[in-house]
Amino acid sequence: MIVRPHQHWFFRLFVWHGSVLPDILFRLSLNLVMSVIAVICFQWYEQLGVHLTIAPFSLLGIAIAIFLGFRNNASYARYTEARQLWGALLIAQRSLLRQIKSVLTDEAEIQQFSQMLIAFAWSMKHQLRHTDGRDDLRRLMPARYLAQVENSPQPTNRLLLCMGDWLGEQRRAGRLSDVLYSSIDAHLNRLSDVLGGCDRIANTPIPFAYTLILHRTVYLFCTLLPFALVADLHYLTPLVSVFISYTFLSLESLAEELEDPFGSSPNDLPLNALCNGIEIILCEMLDRPGPEKMRPDGNCMLN
Repeated sequence: MIVRPHQHWFFRLFVWHGSVLPDILFRLSLNLVMSVIAVICFQWYEQLGVHLTIAPFSLLGIAIAIFLGFRNNASYARYTEARQLWGALLIAQRSLLRQIKSVLTDEAEIQQFSQMLIAFAWSMKHQLRHTDGRDDLRRLMPARYLAQVENSPQPTNRLLLCMGDWLGEQRRAGRLSDVLYSSIDAHLNRLSDVLGGCDRIANTPIPFAYTLILHRTVYLFCTLLPFALVADLHYLTPLVSVFISYTFLSLESLAEELEDPFGSSPNDLPLNALCNGIEIILCEMLDRPGPEKMRPDGNCMLN
């Protein structure tokens, strides 16, 4: 995620990091080449009676803009839902630790449960990004549960089961009443809802056929556009054609980035920073030092 301080509107025009321009620069270069070809060959193919007018491109451009709007709305809806799920994760974990800390008196047990809560967030991050989370599990997990979580093909789900086992032990030991057990278990169910929601977003892409149709139409439009503009704009064709193509290609590229909000692209969710924030908050609730807060790098990016 790009986190930039407020900038003057003029300097923002030249921002490079965080824009989709690096991803579409080569494609814009191809459009520029087609525009130059259209200008050079205009007199030749005009003599052959080939005339492309701007009218069909106006109709096609409106249709593409509408479909791009739908595509971006669908991608942004996935992005906002993912962020809401991670916000719900923090709320549920904070409520769980508050309830456990206010009821139990054994600091070792409270510490053990808090470590599992923090490990849950980091494990879910690794699961969504398909990275190796063993280092974080070894750093955070209590020794009695580490082996079964580390060796599980679904460590995040196994960690949730371990927290349920721990809660059941406290109930059987008489440290929790039935009412408190039900209340705390409801928050554990909320963690399960968050995990399921993130899995659903990560494993259910936007239908490929819809994406493919839009992709082909945008590229065909941008390729033929210079040949329709050259009759009216002549030597200004490359400038106008590249600008129009930038609009359509950047919207399509942005939709592709937002479709998977758990990736590591500049406009994806900063899962490392979110996990770091959760760890800081839970450590503060336990009155013990936490990690240093993550800050944007030199390119104003949080990962």
